[in-house]
Amino acid sequence: MSMRVLVTDGMDTSAVETLRKDGYEVVEQFYEPDDLGAALREFDAAIIRSATKIKEPQIDAARGGRLKLIIRAGVGIDNIAVKYAEAAGITVRNTPRASSNAVAELAIALLFSCARNISIAGHTMREGKWEKKAYSKGFELAGKTMGVIGYGRIGQLVGAKGQALGMQILSAVHRNKPEGCECETMRFTSMDELLAESDIIVLCAPGGEKPLVDGEAIGKMKEGVVIINVSRGSNVDEAALLEGLRSGKIRAAGLDVWATEKNPNQELVQHPAVSCTPHIGAGTKEAQKRIGAELVDIVERFET
Repeated sequence: MSMRVLVTDGMDTSAVETLRKDGYEVVEQFYEPDDLGAALREFDAAIIRSATKIKEPQIDAARGGRLKLIIRAGVGIDNIAVKYAEAAGITVRNTPRASSNAVAELAIALLFSCARNISIAGHTMREGKWEKKAYSKGFELAGKTMGVIGYGRIGQLVGAKGQALGMQILSAVHRNKPEGCECETMRFTSMDELLAESDIIVLCAPGGEKPLVDGEAIGKMKEGVVIINVSRGSNVDEAALLEGLRSGKIRAAGLDVWATEKNPNQELVQHPAVSCTPHIGAGTKEAQKRIGAELVDIVERFET
């Protein structure tokens, strides 16, 4: 019997073709949460992205079926009940390396947009306005201090790109401190020092039980700080962020992730100092090719 693979949220076309050519039965179909668990019983492997969540109810419904492997096509696996799945005999994998550069580049793109008012200036031009004076008050990145919260694969790439732009990099790591990063333009420090000294703060850490940026953290930041979030929406208290933008404590924010995705906070979306995107961090053709190749490798190496 050939291995059956369910792809719920899309996958690089060439990767799907490779799996099919190698004898795997690949079904591309999205299931609503209430229907997903029963459907999983009929597949050996499931490949998901952020839109699909496989939590305890889905795993319970899939028990006794064929499911032995769940792969998250991306970095974060917080949309999977990992320990619960593994206790049920299901292996959980992800593709942490493939999209790192794409996400890091988006973080820098959002930062440029915040620094030079690109998003709002472009929007007003499409309304037929010419507001050169209003949007000629940007700032340069060279010489600024950028604090990167979380210094894993993505954080290190963000830091390296920031260094190349002439910035000093601080990091308060979320987990283990990587070696070989510290130099004249990069050092590890405490969270309080990072908050107090950074002109720009970029969130690259996994999601946790509480926001990393809340009212208390914002209170410790510089006046006019810029906040970029390409990690998880749960890492930012959106009400506190909005208050900081309104008061001017936060100069601008670049957001790719949201507390409620597909239905983001419209007060933030509409705020003129916010540059925003709909969770497109991994959305480059190069990253999708790399993710697809890594998915194929995981599937083909897995023994049911």
